[in-house]
Amino acid sequence: MSVSEAWMFRVKAAQRDLIEACGGIKRVETRFNYGKSTVGRWNDGNDPTLMPLGAVVALESDCGRPFVTSALAEVNGRRLSDPSEDRVADVCVMASHSELLRHTAELANGMAMAIADSRVTPTEAQTIDRIAASMQNAMNDMRAALASIKAKGGERTGLRVVGEDD
Repeated sequence: MSVSEAWMFRVKAAQRDLIEACGGIKRVETRFNYGKSTVGRWNDGNDPTLMPLGAVVALESDCGRPFVTSALAEVNGRRLSDPSEDRVADVCVMASHSELLRHTAELANGMAMAIADSRVTPTEAQTIDRIAASMQNAMNDMRAALASIKAKGGERTGLRVVGEDD
């Protein structure tokens, strides 16, 4: 696979994640007045159709997450900074950790199933990529929770008895 094919798969995966974050093909079709087959082509990892810039901006604005913009930055060796670092400021670090571990186990399982026959198919790669995207989001939430704890000078965590005083 050439570098050009790799970036295309990365951008197509970001388009799929963006459509999912916006509520799926049907909602994108209805809300943004795009045809079902057009949105379906954007969502299909095997179709070379890329979203026009106007669609990317509209959908990313709708869900508040720069999926495609981030992918394009990554392809060029860059990354975006998030101006709203406090987006998960009040998220419990225990919940973030638990979610991250769940995604890690899911990724390990997906990889084990994919490599069991010593060959990873494009369909298996797409499935694993979806899991990895979810894991990446969980990692971002975990890092935001940890940053919040550092900013507060620490935080009491752990299991407590209901009604127990802090």
